Formats: sequence, C-alpha cells, structure tokens
Amino acid sequence: MLPQDRLAQIVQRFEFLEARLNAGAAPDQIARISREYADLKPVVEQIARWRAVQEGLAEAEAMLDDPEMRNLAADEIRRLREDMPALEQALRIALLPRDAADARPAIIEIRPGTGGDEAALFAGDLLAMYRRHAEQQGWTFQMLDLTESDLGGVKEAVARIQGEGVFARLKYESGVHRVQRVPETESGGRIHTSAATVAVLPEAEDVDIDIPAGDIRIDTMRASGAGGQHVNTTDSAVRITHLPTGIVVTSSEKSQHQNRANAMAVLRARLYDMERSRADAERAADRKSQVGSGDRSERIRTYNFPQGRMTDHRINLTLYALDRIMAGDLGDIIDALTAHDQAARLAAQE
Repeated sequence: MLPQDRLAQIVQRFEFLEARLNAGAAPDQIARISREYADLKPVVEQIARWRAVQEGLAEAEAMLDDPEMRNLAADEIRRLREDMPALEQALRIALLPRDAADARPAIIEIRPGTGGDEAALFAGDLLAMYRRHAEQQGWTFQMLDLTESDLGGVKEAVARIQGEGVFARLKYESGVHRVQRVPETESGGRIHTSAATVAVLPEAEDVDIDIPAGDIRIDTMRASGAGGQHVNTTDSAVRITHLPTGIVVTSSEKSQHQNRANAMAVLRARLYDMERSRADAERAADRKSQVGSGDRSERIRTYNFPQGRMTDHRINLTLYALDRIMAGDLGDIIDALTAHDQAARLAAQE
C-alpha cells in the first residue's frame, strides 16, 4: 500500500512552496525554495496521475448500478485497473529518496590504466565519447585540465559537465572501463586488452566544503608541450596541493585566474566525494545493492571492438552497438543502470 499520509504531506509542502514563490519569497531564499519546488514537482504530478485513476475507478464503480451504463462502466474499470500497476510503480520510484547531488553539475576525470600507450589512446576515446554525449544532451562540456600522450592519447583529463540532472545520469560511469581491440601500434593484428579509469564527482559548492587557506599550497608553472594542453610562454598553469590529504589538482588553461578557480572546483569536488564515500561506507549493506556505488577499482564495462560489443558487467547488459555507443549514444545503458538501481532500492524497502 502507498503511504497516504506521506502523499498528503508532499502535496501540502508543494502547495506551500508554490504559494511562497507566487507571493515573492525573500531574495536569499528564492534559490533554495525554487530547488525544493522543482524537486517535488514531478512527484506531485505522479501523485495527481495516480489519484485521477483512483477517482476514475470510484466513479466507474458507482455507475455499475445503472443498467444503461453498466457495460461502459465495466470497460472503464478494466482499463483503469490495467493502468494502475504501472502508475503505482512509477509513484513508488518517484517517492524513493533522492541523492542530494543528483541535480548538480559533474566533474569527470579520466586516466589510463593498464595497457601503456593503448590505454592512453582508449582514455582519449572515452573522453570523446562523453563529450559527444554531453553535446547530444544539450549539456555544457568544459575541459579543466588535459595532459596528452606522445601518440595523441590522454594521460589525464578533467572536465566539468553542466546541465539538467548531469550527475544523476553520469554517476554510474565511475569505475574501470576495459577495451579489447587491435591497437594501432600492433603490427601483428593481435587483440590487446587495456583499461582506463573514469571518476564522476558531483561538483561541490563553497558551503559544502570549507577549505582553509592554510590547508592548501598553490604553485604556478609553465605548461609543457606534448604533455600539456597549451604551450605557454607565461607561468599560467596552476597546481594546488591539499596538505591534509595530499590531493594534488592542476589546471593548465591560458588564464591563471581561471586555472585557480578550476583547480579549486576540482579539489572541492574530490573532498566532497570523500565525505560522500564515507557516508556510503556507513550504509555498506545498501551500497552493495546499488550500481552507483562509485567504487573506481571495480571493472564495470568491456568494449569489444572486433565483435562490436559493449558489456556492462554490473547488470549483465550486452549491446551490439559499439559504434553508436562510442559516438556518445549512452541513453540505453544509463536508462538500464538507473532502472536496475531503482529496482534494487525498491526491493530493499520491502
């Protein structure tokens, strides 16, 4: 049974927030109220759909006593009862607790793993895949730091992706991505296996993470040629070291001021992710049932180029559409991972 009291409380809260916005909330409260209002709106719309079917059923059942309307009422009852299970499931999913970070922009970090030059080339392919996916979604993709290999691969890439629900859609991408293909550097035609690691972090706000000035050391340096994104004649690249944790972040765009801001954004995201991971560890039992655990040592996916196949090992999903996937079409994969995670969380509540 659906929790009627909770449904009523959600609708009441939504109507209160709507009234506050219409009356003109205080400037310092508008952002918070608008965010909560936007979060509740799809839930309230789902409640309204479910209630409309419930009311339709009650009206149709009342017409069964009318001989002239009985057949019409029976057909309507049958139709509405067929619709009810899907509506109830959709409402249960809408009522699941939301990750507070779902609506945030994401910081994505890509690094080669085992496999040498081929791993760096594959890391570059993944970077291009996520860039294309962001373009398809209408998101903004901004490179924060890029270190390339001599063969044109990626030694390290850090980017910010902004748009609606970015972290909610990309958070399942964290982990080890494995590739099986014949490397461009292989003359014998043998298939090699290599890997790259992807980390997707929710972007943190200043209020989330307080970083005292004494906890960081900021160094400026000159971006190098093949190993850097730009060849600069000034010391514009920035490296920030977080002394308590030893985390080091860099940014090598053309503006030193922008580099400092970019590096601080990445540092905040990493520290915020550490806090979230600590909280997740305390809910270890729940975490095991979720595909978005963020364990970046876990092999999550294999891209087999000779067979044109992608396999996501967490949900045993195999798609023979590798060209389309590498071109940025990740919708089927992300939808399947989201549905799996929702089903696991619903089952955990029973």
